[in-house]
Amino acid sequence: MNPPSAIRLAWESRGPSDFLELLQKGFKLKITVGKSVRRVLCGRLGMSNEYLDGRINTIFLDGKPVDDVDTAIIKDGATLALSAAMPGFVGAALRKGGYYAAMRKGITHVPEQECAGDEQGFFTLKLYNLVADEMGPFFLSSGIFVEASDLAQFFDTRSPGFWSRCRKIEIDGMEADRNRLLQQRAWTAHEGLVRLTVGKG
Repeated sequence: MNPPSAIRLAWESRGPSDFLELLQKGFKLKITVGKSVRRVLCGRLGMSNEYLDGRINTIFLDGKPVDDVDTAIIKDGATLALSAAMPGFVGAALRKGGYYAAMRKGITHVPEQECAGDEQGFFTLKLYNLVADEMGPFFLSSGIFVEASDLAQFFDTRSPGFWSRCRKIEIDGMEADRNRLLQQRAWTAHEGLVRLTVGKG
């Protein structure tokens, strides 16, 4: 398989919801799989332990609430969702290590052991509410992987206001204009993933 195409956008300023749709739907990151949530987020992706422990109140791994980020293991193909505090009883019940955690014991992610070795793989990360707003720019500037078809649809449905904040477009290292990006894109010839990077213009 050919390597993923790369698209880089230089952004003058980020509106609060410019890339929220992508962040909530989920994007892929390449990591050493078989490691704990903490090891991946803090050791590999650069999130601080303080942010993980203090700001991220709700974590889902493959649809199951996580209480212990040191024993929940991210495997190849896994989906991890991160959220700040959610309101009401539901938010309290789903909060990691919270008072009501015992009530959802049957659906909580069970502890596992980390795998030895350095096998590489992809997992899907979803960001919600304040976590999307605060951590989204970090991941976008570092580069994320998105399914080509999802990214094409995303670009096709953006408003003129969205594009007014875009100062430069590069496709595989070559400068391009918006028309090329929105037409029959050369980069969609690659099945699978496209690497998207959004940095300051």
